[in-house]
Amino acid sequence: MEFKIDKRRGFTPQIGHLVSQMDYARHTTLEAVKGLTTSELDFLPSEDGNSIGALLLHMAAVEKGFQIEIFDGRRPNEEEMREWGAPYSLGDKGRMSIKGNPLEFYIEKLHEVRRRTLEEFSKLPDGWLYEDRQWDGHPSNHYFMWFHVYEDEINHRGQIRMIRKMLPRD
Repeated sequence: MEFKIDKRRGFTPQIGHLVSQMDYARHTTLEAVKGLTTSELDFLPSEDGNSIGALLLHMAAVEKGFQIEIFDGRRPNEEEMREWGAPYSLGDKGRMSIKGNPLEFYIEKLHEVRRRTLEEFSKLPDGWLYEDRQWDGHPSNHYFMWFHVYEDEINHRGQIRMIRKMLPRD
């Protein structure tokens, strides 16, 4: 792993910089969860908190939501909401449904979603990043929206690190 924001093969220069940042955020997320067991992934730090597993699946769900909105130009359909709704919004629904999975399950979901993002990015010119668009009722652009994807991951990685320190010790 190189710790550089730089061009990436297969991407235009600016998209390569974005991919560099997303890759680093993901690398550090995976380091933060390395070796966790299913019971550790399911641990709830409080009755209204989120488990590490739920936060990992939330990261994938946020990226999936942005793919649907940006690349597909639509809102998630019913089938996508069945799969991704609980991890996207978390809360009681997430606590009830996101548990019992090994670390490999979450890592594969993260990789599966990221593969599509990278595939789509490889087809786009740098100018696409700066195209004006509305997001959440505010003037925005694609660059900011994808920055938000990995910024959200970084935020939740911080939560994961705190939860990991709270795990019961055997």
